[in-house]
Amino acid sequence: MTRKRAGVWACWLMLAALACTSSKTGAAEETVRRFFAALPSEDCAVLEPLLATGGSARPCEETVRELREHGLSLLGIIGSTVDGRDSEAVIVRARVARDGEERKEPWLLRVERQAGTWRVRF
Repeated sequence: MTRKRAGVWACWLMLAALACTSSKTGAAEETVRRFFAALPSEDCAVLEPLLATGGSARPCEETVRELREHGLSLLGIIGSTVDGRDSEAVIVRARVARDGEERKEPWLLRVERQAGTWRVRF
């Protein structure tokens, strides 16, 4: 392979990696938006498929009750990055309000791909 051809190949690989990362972070951010948009309904039939399972995850009803008791709401997404320890997880930085007052620091939400769908872990 010529040096020029190797350089072109390396560029294509880098673009493919960036596109993959972009689709992961975009999907994770959209999952966070969908979760918080549905949170006021307190409907676990809608919310449960958006919540991560296993490990330290609590049942949907408990998670939703706690989030609603604290009056949490999403103000916006600041950005996101693929978790360096797990390529199937994204860390989403979000602006969140508690009882109508914006928190000083952003929340870091871990969003994991489980069974082919993105899910938020609280």
